[in-house]
Order: sequence, then structure tokens, then C-alpha cells
Amino acid sequence: MPLLQPPPGSPLELRLARNLVRSLKRGQPWVFADALRDLPAAPPGTPAILLDNKKGREIARGFYDASSPLAFRACTLEPDQPLDDDWAAAGLARALALRQALFDETTTGYRLCNGEGDGLPGLVCDVYGDTAVIQLDGVGPAGFWQVEGVAQWVAGALSLRCVTWQPQGRRSRGPAPAGQALVGPTPAARIPFLENNIRFTVDVMHGQKTGFYLDQRDNRRRIGRLAAGRRVLNLFGYTGGFSVYAGLNGAGRVTTVDLAEPALHVADHHWQLNGLPETGHQTVVADAFEFLDTAARRKQERWDLIVVDPPSFAPSQEAVPQALRAYQKLVAASASVTAPAGLLAAASCSSHVRPDAFLTACEEGISIARRRATLLGSFGQPADHPTPLAFPEFRYLKFVLLRLE
Repeated sequence: MPLLQPPPGSPLELRLARNLVRSLKRGQPWVFADALRDLPAAPPGTPAILLDNKKGREIARGFYDASSPLAFRACTLEPDQPLDDDWAAAGLARALALRQALFDETTTGYRLCNGEGDGLPGLVCDVYGDTAVIQLDGVGPAGFWQVEGVAQWVAGALSLRCVTWQPQGRRSRGPAPAGQALVGPTPAARIPFLENNIRFTVDVMHGQKTGFYLDQRDNRRRIGRLAAGRRVLNLFGYTGGFSVYAGLNGAGRVTTVDLAEPALHVADHHWQLNGLPETGHQTVVADAFEFLDTAARRKQERWDLIVVDPPSFAPSQEAVPQALRAYQKLVAASASVTAPAGLLAAASCSSHVRPDAFLTACEEGISIARRRATLLGSFGQPADHPTPLAFPEFRYLKFVLLRLE
């Protein structure tokens, strides 16, 4: 089965309206509509050749989406490189080789393909044990990639039982269709997998993102190493990843807070799945802001290690000012219930929020709480979430670790 959609004919020719050649050659793969000289009518995902703004020389080949502000995504800078199944298969093989070098049998949950970071624009694939989940980032990639063919390639390369499709791209308009199985049976239960030899499960049909936050793997391990003997609070805890790492590393007591009660049931299941005592873990169904406000008023409730990992507060550039205020408020509230010499880890997965702006919001929040902090480290995505060096927009995850005075 083909890996790419059948092209409608010869590739379109697109002309730059300004000089972006240097940026593209450095690895920036996106060209927005306002940087193109014209916007011809064509189906989303139509293969296209990008020409420079002066002499009309070929700069890149990729695909075009006239319906999106992100009009062109570069797939290759090699002149005359056909965008065919051989190109796609070679890209998938490179992505697989990197993950085979990164992981062994102790980690069976990982990102196989990270879109532009692997030179395969808009294509995301996560693996959980014997199952994989594919997502396409918008209607342009959906018109370019043949998702059934990609699923067959992934299943064959990794000898998987099942590959599903969860069409929830960031740039899709309207409600996303329900997930479906493309290879093998529809999963009827949660899929087990390992992360650093720790047992987790995932709902690949209905879970957030592809079912689990694989991008926090390194940060979960980092928190685990700091948890021994500490009272730990995991806010926006979802299915308890940070909590389980803390418990396995000797945390005194762990509290997991989330608004979604079903997710907390899974967090308890993950706790018990790893042989941890039920008495060491408390789950609380609550809004994190309200929980922190109540804890601050009680005064006697303090934690030695707090992890704050909220959902994205900035779905667009216009939402950034409001998002920064929300991060500032959240950090301030968390700092107010952090014990003296305690640790506070704050995360942002909002791609529109730049790292320096997030760090400033953390600084302001600490000041509002009338605390002082030392920065122990600022971290991001793991190696199975690679990004082009010249594409900072793709490095969405910020994880700031602070020690409070």
C-alpha cells in the first residue's frame, strides 16, 4: 500500500514573496501564506516546488495547503528529489533507526515519528508495546500522507499487533473524528507498556494526545530521583506518571490532583500495578487552582516537592498574554504551599509561549508568593521528540525546576 496520497498531477510551483532562502536552507520547514507571491487553488496536501523570490530557482519540495495560514511544509531541499514512496520509506527508516539506538526492552512506549523533527512533516506516530497510534497535524498532512499505508509500514517494521489512527491534529477545524484501528483489531482495553521498566497503560482510542504524555519521560525520571523522603504533590496529574516515579523512588506520601476522576482511577491503578502500597497515594478530584487556594488557607498543608504540569494555556499567539498571567498565578499559588527548601517543578506545553517568557512568568509568580528561588535547571523534550535546530517553534515543552528558600 502506498505511503503517500496519489498526487493530482505535476507538482505546483510556488514563488516566495520575500527572501527566506537562508532560513529554509538552515532547516526552517514552514512557509506561511503571507510569504508567498500567490496562493493557487489546490487540494490540501498537494505536492509543490518552492521557488525563490528573485530568479525562480528551486529551493525546496514539499506540500501545499491553501486553506491554512501555514501554506507550505518543506520535505526536502534536494533538487529534483521526487516525493514518492521511496522518499517516505527512507524517512521512516531513519526515524526507526534513531529510536532503536535510544531504547531497549525497558522502554516500550516512545515516539517513533515526530513530524518535521524527523523530516516527515505533519506525521506523528507513538508506539505503546504492541500497538502504535498515528496522528496527522492538520488537513494538509492528511491530504499528503496515505495513513493506511503508513500504518502498514509501521506494523510490519515493528511486528505490531495493532496500529490505530487518532486524527486530532492541532490545525484541524471542527470536531475530530473518533479514533479507529487501521491494522489489527480495535483495542478493547488499555494497552500495557514499559517506561524505564515502570509499568503503565494507555487508552489509545480515547486518551489525551495519543493516550500518554511521552514527552515528559525524562522529566518524570528527574523528579523520581529527587523524591526520596519527600511529600509530593502532582497537580494536573492525569494518569499519575510523575506520582508513580516519585513513589518508586521512596517519596513519603504522594497526592495526585486532577479534574478528571476517570484519569485518577487509572493513576491509582498505575500505582498498584507497580507494587506500591495503597496508603502511600492519595487522589483528589479538584481544579488545581481551587485546590491550591484551599491548601494555602489551611496553612498546615505544605509539600516538599510540587509538580505543576497543566494543559496548554495558549492555543494561539493571541492567547499568550493571558496564558502568561495564568502560569504566573499558578506558580505563585504553588510556591505558597511549598515547604522551606522545597522543590517546585513547573511545565508549559504551549508552543506559543517562548522559554524566556515562561521563565519570567515563573519568576514573577515566585515574587508574588514572597519567596525566593534558585533555578536548578530548565529542560525540554526527550530525544525521541527531535526538532530541527533552526526551528525553535517546534520545541514546545518547557520544564523549570526550582528550589525555594
